Amino acid sequence: MPAAVRGGSRAKANPPVKAPSKATRPAPASAARRPVKAQGETHGLSPRLALVGAVAVLTLALGVTLATGHRGQRLASAVGTGVDNRFGAAGFRLRTIEIQGASPLATADIVKAAGIYKDQPLLGLDLDALRKRVEAVGWVKEARIVRLLPDTLVVAVVERRQLAVWQHAGRQMVIDEHGHPIPEADPLRFSTLPLVVGEGGAEHAPEILPVIAQRPKLMGQMDALVRVDDRRWDVRMKDGSLIQLPADGVENALMQLERLDQRSRILELGFDRIDLRNPDVVAVRPRQTQPIAPPAAAGA
Repeated sequence: MPAAVRGGSRAKANPPVKAPSKATRPAPASAARRPVKAQGETHGLSPRLALVGAVAVLTLALGVTLATGHRGQRLASAVGTGVDNRFGAAGFRLRTIEIQGASPLATADIVKAAGIYKDQPLLGLDLDALRKRVEAVGWVKEARIVRLLPDTLVVAVVERRQLAVWQHAGRQMVIDEHGHPIPEADPLRFSTLPLVVGEGGAEHAPEILPVIAQRPKLMGQMDALVRVDDRRWDVRMKDGSLIQLPADGVENALMQLERLDQRSRILELGFDRIDLRNPDVVAVRPRQTQPIAPPAAAGA
């Protein structure tokens, strides 16, 4: 007999759940072990991204400086140091220094005055201050500094031309084509330069040396130019003879000397002194010859 159900109706049984025809395939083990990349994870800072980031940071630092005064300047300085270190980490560090236009003697003094060192952050260098330090070197007439990323600094200079060695008050120093001393130059290394002696010699040497250099015969026999009373010159020759030049009209006086030498070959034969101070008269003092001693008497 069927069982009675409260409520007077028979409950319907739920149909059995039909099992899936195919089981779900599990995920591969390799996929389960694959690490998840964290947000913001990078594989190193590229130089291009570093440059873009630095521009943004420096722009922000400038805005802060304008808004907050000296506090902003200190903040910008701190940010700049951080940017330099960031660029250094990206490879912008000094590896090579190229000195262009300088002689070997001047190069060492230029590098020393520059005060830069290997592995220094390249973008943090103050190029204007560096240029001023290089131009303070006596060898250097002018300088130009170029930064070649990522790791090279070029120091291009125009070197002063060495004109003569100036001797005064017991000292010698090399002077340039404008008569300015070059303190770093060792006079002993410039023995082929003309010697200029006396007070005012350095200042006036650029006026007379080019005039004498146009006369190779005289230049080749000259030992020194001596400034007399800081108003005129004496030319001291290698054999000890002397040529006295006037205070004015040096070019005309040297032309008189050339005509005299063409007639008498006086520069070859020798003399004791030639006075060219008077433009109307050329006075020549012959070289003193040593008297020949008489032969000793027999039996003396």
